[in-house]
Amino acid sequence: MDLRPRQRQTFNGFTKSEVLKMEQLLNEFKEQSLEDEFCKKLARGFNRSSGRAGKPVVKWTEIQSWFEKNQQQALFKETSVDVAKKSPIAPDALILSKATGNSRMPEGEKGEDPSGLEFEARSSADGAWYDVDEFLSHRILSSGEAEVRVRYVGFGAEEDEWVKLESVRERSVPLEHSECGKVKVGDLVVCFQEKQDQARYFDAHVIEIQRRLHDIRGCRCLFLIRYDHDNTEETVRLRRLCCRPNILRKV
Repeated sequence: MDLRPRQRQTFNGFTKSEVLKMEQLLNEFKEQSLEDEFCKKLARGFNRSSGRAGKPVVKWTEIQSWFEKNQQQALFKETSVDVAKKSPIAPDALILSKATGNSRMPEGEKGEDPSGLEFEARSSADGAWYDVDEFLSHRILSSGEAEVRVRYVGFGAEEDEWVKLESVRERSVPLEHSECGKVKVGDLVVCFQEKQDQARYFDAHVIEIQRRLHDIRGCRCLFLIRYDHDNTEETVRLRRLCCRPNILRKV
């Protein structure tokens, strides 16, 4: 198996909330998001946010590079979808969504293109979850198990990794402050674990919730979670949590 030790000692790249914000801005402002002043203003906002506390300062040129890369990929995906619709061969994203059980869609959405799904993968090097930038290849092992080679968001080709299909799933998403009531005791979440030498996302389960009145800062509730990988417990606020998509789909 082609796996190499991966260094995850320090935080690198953008946080999940920053990536989500940039994705929204890219869809809204298109080419304007590449302008220098636009990226400088966004960098100032990121560096002043509580989510950036204790992490390296983000440079406006890094944000601009992110927009350039993702704008090019958006154009590529649009072209790829058009080609896939004309091809008798199912696109890789459709194959992957079926293999991972993500082909199930809410009622009324069965006709949507599953290639629009976003995924995350659990690294075999540290057990943490990372957003998938793209799927590079796939293979079947002699054992019959299927693996895909992924590139992670914010990491270069040297960090590409082969992962088993069961270690790939639809991407976890942050909750809005008004949605905190959807999180229940026993729910599986992905929590941002911050330590002196690392900051990574791990699976965890909610074991207790202290509901509190929201104020101008948003949700003030406290969530006691237990990490699945080491059974440690920690009390966190909503901003540290990413929920599984099924939580958002609860009625």
